Amino acid sequence: MTSELGSMLLKAGKISEGQLTKAIELQKTGQGRLEDILIRLGIVADEEEISHFIGKQLNIGAVRLSDIELNPDVVKLIPVDIARKFNVIAVSKINRTLVVAIGDPSNIYVLDAIKFITGCNVQPVISPESAISKSIDQYYVESDGFSEIIKDIEESGLEVIESRDDGPSDQDLQSQVQDKPLVKLVDSIISDAIRKGVSDIHLECYEKRIRVRFRKDGKLMEMAPLPFKYRSAIISRVKIMADLDISERRLPQDGRIKVKIAERTVDLRVSVLPTIFGEKVVMRILDPKSLMVDMTRLGFEPHSLEAFDKTIHLPFGIILVTGPTGSGKTTTLYSALKQINTVDVNIMTAEDPVEFNFDGINQVLVRSNIGLTFAAALRSFLRQDPDIIMVGEIRDTETAEIAIRAALTGHLVFSTIHTNDAPSTISRLIDMGIPPFLVASATKLIMAQRMVRLICQKCKEPIKVPPEQLIRIGVPENEIEGFTVYEGRGCKECNDTGMSGRNGIFEVMPITPTIERMILDGAAVPDIRVQACNEGMLTLRQAALLKLSRGMTTMKEVFATSAGGGH
Repeated sequence: MTSELGSMLLKAGKISEGQLTKAIELQKTGQGRLEDILIRLGIVADEEEISHFIGKQLNIGAVRLSDIELNPDVVKLIPVDIARKFNVIAVSKINRTLVVAIGDPSNIYVLDAIKFITGCNVQPVISPESAISKSIDQYYVESDGFSEIIKDIEESGLEVIESRDDGPSDQDLQSQVQDKPLVKLVDSIISDAIRKGVSDIHLECYEKRIRVRFRKDGKLMEMAPLPFKYRSAIISRVKIMADLDISERRLPQDGRIKVKIAERTVDLRVSVLPTIFGEKVVMRILDPKSLMVDMTRLGFEPHSLEAFDKTIHLPFGIILVTGPTGSGKTTTLYSALKQINTVDVNIMTAEDPVEFNFDGINQVLVRSNIGLTFAAALRSFLRQDPDIIMVGEIRDTETAEIAIRAALTGHLVFSTIHTNDAPSTISRLIDMGIPPFLVASATKLIMAQRMVRLICQKCKEPIKVPPEQLIRIGVPENEIEGFTVYEGRGCKECNDTGMSGRNGIFEVMPITPTIERMILDGAAVPDIRVQACNEGMLTLRQAALLKLSRGMTTMKEVFATSAGGGH
């Protein structure tokens, strides 16, 4: 369908031959489907536009699933496993004809399979694959939810032994975790989370319940509860998948799970922690599909991106990224490394943990328990003829000193550090014992970042905000008139949250000659901040306000993301 789509768009004059060639080249490098690349490059507007175009060319209908209410009884004519495997959903049924939404209507094999399963004649209509996936999650929630699987567990006669004070024996658990319905339950929790674009799965044991929560777009949301009596078996099943010791329930354990879903491999980082009512499990989903390593899409303002991009191409120096956990620092560093990852440079990274693997980059997993600390890894790197080094985090003076000296001896060094904003990083390094002259000469750029949640574009609407509130968050008085604030009222596209997706805000501070002199002279952080702003730096608050003014985010997000640093 990919080659056919390109040919159809070219023939219809929708794209030029040069645009198609560029998109195909990017596709060959593994940057996604042709239609996704065309959207990202701004050549076509969105998936709906492509679907309607294909529908016209093939003389079949196109449907916007978000605008219609489907009949659950009709939807369930196609079994859930078939719907998910082929990404199709039944839209309507007229007599013996079943109208089916599909992303690739030229796939005769899928249409024939549905005809055989349902016993109906199949009439395909085209719809974006992402819209079909969302509808599958919405309409199959009851039949594909945990309730039916739990019912299977009850009917299977699985005996759960929870009465003893010390819990079930290891032999009991080994028997329970092999039970097919239980295996299916845990697999369903994981696959459901991956399909929904969740970043973390939390399984939490309390006195009389076991709670399941998913983190999406930085916020936790509670899912359907699990039967309390199966808590030990569920936790043990996860531990077996992660190759952990199910007999050890007193100490924390860490492991990894590798799963395959929809023809792609996804890693899960597993952490098990003993609590007073059982073990709490957190699974971090490391989905390569969700990793955004295109710097132009991270949320940079144009002049901030230009400053960052210019600095990462320097031959030596240290570039520091700061921000709290979950602010996207790792993604930013990966994006920078991917940009400069060419055959003529030796890139080495020390990470804790290694979240994603990149071809052409030598990645080392730090293991402090055996002496492989960031500092030890960094020392070894310097004997490996590196050009570019990435240190996951500067946690102590030793690591800071080695990183600074590496930057001064012809290496480009990337790292992260915990401070509230970019200017404060200067004082943090000096407090760690790094002399000001080394900080000034080695540091090339410091960047603070946060993540803001984005308003759902399907249900976005303007709201009235008193002028004094706008002034209080930093909107200039001369811009109050005509300044429109938006919020999402909530819809099925965003699970009634009013928010969908996240984007970064960045405070980019290049170390210019003036700021370098100020560091040498021992200038205070507020004075460095003023000078950086005079030279064009946007603070975190200002970057957030720009997104607010464009209707991308809410006032609440502006307050939340700039409260810890940024003025």
